[in-house]
Amino acid sequence: MSSRRNFIRNATLGVATATLAPLVNKSESFYRDEFEHSKDLPLGIADWTFVNFDIPQSIQMMQRLDIHHMTIKNFHLPYDSTKEKIDEVIKQYKDGGISIYGVGVIYMKNKDEVDQAFEYAKKAGVSLIIGVPEHDQIDYVEQKVKSYNIKLAIHNHGPEDKMYPSPQIAYDLIKNQDSRMGLCRDIGHAQRAGVDPAKAVLKYNKRIFDMHIKDVTNAAQDGEAIEAGRGIIDFPALVKALRKIKYPGHCGIEYEKDMKDPLPGIAESVGYFKGVKDGVA
Repeated sequence: MSSRRNFIRNATLGVATATLAPLVNKSESFYRDEFEHSKDLPLGIADWTFVNFDIPQSIQMMQRLDIHHMTIKNFHLPYDSTKEKIDEVIKQYKDGGISIYGVGVIYMKNKDEVDQAFEYAKKAGVSLIIGVPEHDQIDYVEQKVKSYNIKLAIHNHGPEDKMYPSPQIAYDLIKNQDSRMGLCRDIGHAQRAGVDPAKAVLKYNKRIFDMHIKDVTNAAQDGEAIEAGRGIIDFPALVKALRKIKYPGHCGIEYEKDMKDPLPGIAESVGYFKGVKDGVA
């Protein structure tokens, strides 16, 4: 395995590439989209990262970062949008070279909200919902997963979250359910709940459908979000674990520090993660 010095060197090169990447034209971005999708552990963006920005600003930042996959949130695509409005928004991203592969995080407190979530995902043409269903809605969600053939990935939100403080609780609820019921592993929140991200990957294996990638300062509730590589998460071990299980999904950067000026921190995180991928055998 390469030394941490090599990781930092590669990460620095990645940061420079990400922050200085020019805006690409439509044909180039589609080519890169197809190329990136076929690569090892393709990067994406969790839309919460751009909560303070409109769609054109978000697209521009993703183009500069050379990232072309994302899961979209309701502040950019409201749940009650018409099919025409959804198509219009999805086209904006597509024209910018960005593929929307999932929706969420979506909270589901009752059957009506579950119904709305699956109709929303169907209209958006995606095959993945990142959700937080109430425990008593799990069986009903499974029915919808089967009827719509849309995967549900339950998101963990850390030790302060009463429903899903760690991925283990979600896993225990869905492990005997339809194989399209799985997890969106937020590694930062999991680490704050005392869960080692790499070990959890090996444990939950094929039930992991999506990943939210971030770093944190401490493995406790008061741990704060920080640029990848500056915190306590062992990213080389995480990458090794993901490769071992042949993880087929995206690694969605979710940046929660300096959210009104996120581009430098996202670029550093992207560069570091790419450096680790390049440096780990």
